[in-house]
Amino acid sequence: MATSSFKETKKTEEKDEKSKIEKELFFERKNAWEQLAEEKKLAYRYCDDYKEFLDNNKSEREIVSWAERQAKKQGFVKLEEATQNTKKIYVINRAKNIMLIDLGNEKISGGMKIIGAHIDTLRLDLKMSPLYEADSFLMINLHYYGGIKKYQWLNIPLAIHGVVFDKKGGKIEINIGEKEDEPVFAITDLLPHLEGTEGREKLAKDIIKGEELDAFGASIPIEDKKVKEKIKATFLKLLNDKYKITEQDFTSAELSLYPTIKARDVGLDAGMIGAPAHDDRVCAYFAFQAMMESKTIKPKMLFLVDKEEIGSVGNTSMESMFLENAIEKIIKLRKENTSAKEVLANSKAISGDVTSAYDPKFADKMDLTNMNKLGHGVAIEKYTGAGGKNYGSDANAEYMAWIRKMLDEAKIPWQCGEIGKVDQGGGGTIAYILAKYNMDIVDMGTPILAMHSPFELASKIDIYSTLKAYKAFYECK
Repeated sequence: MATSSFKETKKTEEKDEKSKIEKELFFERKNAWEQLAEEKKLAYRYCDDYKEFLDNNKSEREIVSWAERQAKKQGFVKLEEATQNTKKIYVINRAKNIMLIDLGNEKISGGMKIIGAHIDTLRLDLKMSPLYEADSFLMINLHYYGGIKKYQWLNIPLAIHGVVFDKKGGKIEINIGEKEDEPVFAITDLLPHLEGTEGREKLAKDIIKGEELDAFGASIPIEDKKVKEKIKATFLKLLNDKYKITEQDFTSAELSLYPTIKARDVGLDAGMIGAPAHDDRVCAYFAFQAMMESKTIKPKMLFLVDKEEIGSVGNTSMESMFLENAIEKIIKLRKENTSAKEVLANSKAISGDVTSAYDPKFADKMDLTNMNKLGHGVAIEKYTGAGGKNYGSDANAEYMAWIRKMLDEAKIPWQCGEIGKVDQGGGGTIAYILAKYNMDIVDMGTPILAMHSPFELASKIDIYSTLKAYKAFYECK
């Protein structure tokens, strides 16, 4: 009896010794739901507000407008109206970028805490001459924006969002299809009965071509015998009745089709949110919340940019001089002896962007020891890019150590990984562009399933961890 008890005790000690080694030396990826169990209700409340934001803000213009309204409520002042003593300033670039700076009580020359995120999302843009009549339909000619799987945009309800400028330069905002009593638009697929062997053997990329992504816009002929294209006339007449625009006005328009799919809880436990365009509205929204809620220790900035999904090109993208020019104006306003380049070089930054999450159905595409998992916290991407890290940022070890210490001290669940296997593919963010200013920067955001689809999935606890991480970053000394 005594011998048996001794053996059991020895086994327990050996097990405990092994567990101690694992605890001290191994990197254990813990479930964030367990780590933040006491904050679950708070996480759900934040996510409810986020779902409302997702449903009501689709385009970059709508997001900038929303951000401006919210910022003004928190005491932010437009740069053109600011004085030397103004602490909270915002700047807007062409209605599609917004920069918010909270200067606190320190000089800007010492650098800032910066979070940058992109607010453009995947969509289908109307071409400049988008309307044509084909048999019994008015068709809308489209050009897809960003890296989509084209077949995923078939057979789903779509809404038009955007602006039109008429011949006098007047701005007309258009939003059709989001309300339950409004019509939507759709792009149809070929029925399986007619696919044949050829159709069934097509690669996914060949199911539908870019030039075939045309949406149905109308089907009833106008009651006017003199008109040749009667269904096109119906479409234009309805638009003109409501918005006073003509076909020529499409030349000076920015109109796009977005999925009208509402943000919904996913899973019986409601632990995930499914919605179009978590990429990158989740990081943009919660970076904004962190900007508003965090205590200002060091001057901080939030920069929401456009055009990331098409390579950060154009005058509203991260590549434009808007960031640098805006900071120069603030320096001049405050009469500080510094430059925008010096301010940025002295700054620390986060590129707030989503990354891929592990999907057990596609495990062969992932490096199982370097992947992000849903429900395990905010994800840190030390480097992005494709293949040999092409067009990616690669944060230095010193900054990774600083980030890690910041997250651990704030008791925030975090993980690190890559988008997928080295030669499988990859992707970039705005991090490498901000890195040109010689600032420390790393990608950090929410892991996503089904990224770049019309219904992406994100874990509520990862979303909440992202908010906590951004707040800790702004507040860390």
